Amino acid sequence: MSRLYRSGWLLVLGAWLASGASAQPPAPAAHTTTARVLWQPSMNVFRRFEVPAERMYEFYGGVLGFEQLSTLNVGNGAGVARFQAGAQELKLTRRVGNRSYEGGGVRGATGLRLLTFYFADEAALSARFVQRGLPAPEFKDFAGERRRSALVRDPDGQDVELVIVPGATPEQLGRIEIGITVADLARSREFYRQFVGLEELPPVDDERFGTRKYSYRHGATTISLRTFGQALPADNGSGGIQYVVSDVEAVDALAKAKQVPIDQPLSGLPGFNLRTIWLDDPDGVTNYFAETGQSRQARAAEGAP
Repeated sequence: MSRLYRSGWLLVLGAWLASGASAQPPAPAAHTTTARVLWQPSMNVFRRFEVPAERMYEFYGGVLGFEQLSTLNVGNGAGVARFQAGAQELKLTRRVGNRSYEGGGVRGATGLRLLTFYFADEAALSARFVQRGLPAPEFKDFAGERRRSALVRDPDGQDVELVIVPGATPEQLGRIEIGITVADLARSREFYRQFVGLEELPPVDDERFGTRKYSYRHGATTISLRTFGQALPADNGSGGIQYVVSDVEAVDALAKAKQVPIDQPLSGLPGFNLRTIWLDDPDGVTNYFAETGQSRQARAAEGAP
């Protein structure tokens, strides 16, 4: 990964039918989605926590082995800790007071409920857990998905899936999967396909959670949707998704045209060459679009207005 590419990330703040049919609908026209302005070939993800920060840093850095990058100071004493998780950044920040938080894992509430990471060496990963006084993960084989994985919880009680890919390529290890539990599968599928414009993958039977999984991909990052009914409480605070875009005004215009809920309107932040808009998906999960100086320059170089 080049220094130029990673320097662009430094400016980014941490901030369908439900029938299960296998046939895929046609992709929407590019100008009707945000896909044409998605500049970074992955999505960043953030999680909010309330336990001591050092415990989160030790888990994601020391145990899972992700490189900790510089922490961003966004004012008012708020810091965003950044970890290089494959080809994207994992951003950790403290909980804020204007959001709802629910426990109970993937099935316990709607919202961003699961992060999935990929590793090549099961023994080395398990050893890092034991060395830090944690139980070794219990890996299981899921033959139907050709997947060997373990489910653990981070120090804040949020679910993390560890997938083993023996002999994995750097590209495979660079992936992550973001699991969102949704109330209305049709609305959520429409949002990520028809508004964000992610590539829709064929649905699969999720053996671990006993449900159907619908996945949407952009570069190295996949968002996977699961539903366990409409009666779950809503968690709109524990995590969110971040896209680096070349034209945030285009996202703003499209959101208004499609009546997507705007959490925080188009704005900049003093001291940062950054413009952002925060949108909500149908379950209130933050979809945060950020235009950086570098992505803006790329648009200018291509001759876009």
